[in-house]
Amino acid sequence: MEIFKFGETKLNLPIHAYRFKAAINPAKKAHVLIIGGVHGDEPEGVVGARGLLEVFRQNYSLDLNVVIVPELNPEGVLLKTRGNSNKVDLNRNLPTQDWTNVAATERYYPGPSALSEKENQALVTWLKENKTDFIISLHSWKPMLNTNGDVPEAKIIAQHTGYVIEPDIGYPTPGSLGTYAGHENGMPTLTYEIERDIKFDQIIKIHVPAIIEGLKETARIRNK
Repeated sequence: MEIFKFGETKLNLPIHAYRFKAAINPAKKAHVLIIGGVHGDEPEGVVGARGLLEVFRQNYSLDLNVVIVPELNPEGVLLKTRGNSNKVDLNRNLPTQDWTNVAATERYYPGPSALSEKENQALVTWLKENKTDFIISLHSWKPMLNTNGDVPEAKIIAQHTGYVIEPDIGYPTPGSLGTYAGHENGMPTLTYEIERDIKFDQIIKIHVPAIIEGLKETARIRNK
């Protein structure tokens, strides 16, 4: 495992990332990015990401290269707010073709301009500079596997969780990671909406193993 600085926030808090490599010929294996804590008031995603991190720290055997960013929005996690310290919803701030400065409510404030936030600047830089074959973004809302692009892994995860697979989350999401990466830049993206307020031990028991099974499918279908 390698720990590195993925980026930093306006308040200079580091955004930590953790890298795990395939044991054999990693350069020829698929690359996966797993993100939690995009919204600081969705601790379920952070728990899921950190649960994966602990399993992989003890024994990493996937034939994949995986980078985990447990808390993309550490300011929001500490403040327990959806947005960062600028009150910007990071999942409405990415430079998508449909980005707009008009917010449905204050909670979804997209920022003064697309990609105004340092957290997303770090994310976009990473995606431009690093090969990324699949993205999992861990959130919490009503149980759902929201797919953007070709995501057969969702079927495996659905079998283990009973979650529905939805290509359309049901409302406009300008500036979202799913749109930016999955639809506009050819990086299949799964926005994994864990049940809100589920007990944390259930995330570890149910969702961490489900994600690992999904990643086994990633290795099967996305490795060269």
